[in-house]
Amino acid sequence: MMRATWTNWPSREALSEANRTRPRKVITWSVRGILIAAMLWGTFGGGRFGPWAIAAGLLGVLGCAVVAWAFFRTSLEHRLWPSLGLMTLLLLAAFAAREADAILLATILWCGCAVTALERLPLAAALPVTALTLGVYAVVNTDGWFTTATTTVGLSLAGYVLRLDAEARGNAQRLLVQERAARAAEAETAALGERARIAREIHDVLAHSLSAQLVHLEAARLLIEREPAGEFRDGVLERVVAARSMAREGLAETRQALSALRGEVSPVEDFLRQLVAADPAEVSVEGERRVLTAETSQTVRRVAQEALTNVRKHAPGARVLVRLEYLPDEVALEVRDSGGAVPESELAGSGSGYGLLGMRERAELMGGTLEAGPAEEGFVVSLRVPV
Repeated sequence: MMRATWTNWPSREALSEANRTRPRKVITWSVRGILIAAMLWGTFGGGRFGPWAIAAGLLGVLGCAVVAWAFFRTSLEHRLWPSLGLMTLLLLAAFAAREADAILLATILWCGCAVTALERLPLAAALPVTALTLGVYAVVNTDGWFTTATTTVGLSLAGYVLRLDAEARGNAQRLLVQERAARAAEAETAALGERARIAREIHDVLAHSLSAQLVHLEAARLLIEREPAGEFRDGVLERVVAARSMAREGLAETRQALSALRGEVSPVEDFLRQLVAADPAEVSVEGERRVLTAETSQTVRRVAQEALTNVRKHAPGARVLVRLEYLPDEVALEVRDSGGAVPESELAGSGSGYGLLGMRERAELMGGTLEAGPAEEGFVVSLRVPV
């Protein structure tokens, strides 16, 4: 434990400025601005300089600012040797400023390195750097031993207090992230539990009812087929067979909805291929495939079903191309048919039915779009929903 205290870095949450409050950011940048102004004053204040000297001084101050920024980046990434190398460059710049009689600039660099090292480096590296910089400052300072001692002790305490404050903020940020994650997991668990309850209710009521209807309709079909052939008998048999087919499709869709509620849905592309198995249709999948949320998956499936139903209704026998594309932030579905013997006006009107209107509303609720209308050949339904 003691060894970890000396070798551990301050956490990235503590060193990062991304999570700081706005007032703290204003204070931080204000202090930096004041320090840069003081460095410029320490370089040029109280004397006359030629153009080359001014350019050299500005480049020196700019170079120190760039090196300091690089040190903040490397220390944020917990890279020890690059951080120590950049700190060494700043100390050498302070010695150069001292030799050029820029006393204030050298003092700012020494004191800034001492405080920043304590704040951002592991203690095993920070203490030698701080001791070296403050020791050099104490040797060259001419303000008297009491002032020098007070300044060095104050800077050491300031650096350590800043380190403790940064760690406290980092710990608070980590706890906040953990709490948010726990709440999100709790909400997801509650949602899954509610979905499972709804799935059970649907299964107990609707699925059982449809299964019972299938049994009775099959029994009715067998009884009717035993009767002598006739127009009335054939008409009733046709209706019973159609009702049985509708009940079977409804049961299949109910099971799909139950699977979606339980999070057990099959890949969308597999569903699309099964959906068009009995039609002259082609399915193409583009982009990097990935798992979709239950809401997105259900929206894509329902739109595909509705679009193919419209094709069967208004353009029977038409060739259909179903294209599913995985985009970086959304998934796109396009159902395009080659047209049929129906006039174009009827095709255009077929896209304004309640089914596609309901799918458009569902897509918009998810932040997506659905467009349906006639194309150069046939009819096109285009869906885009975020993932």
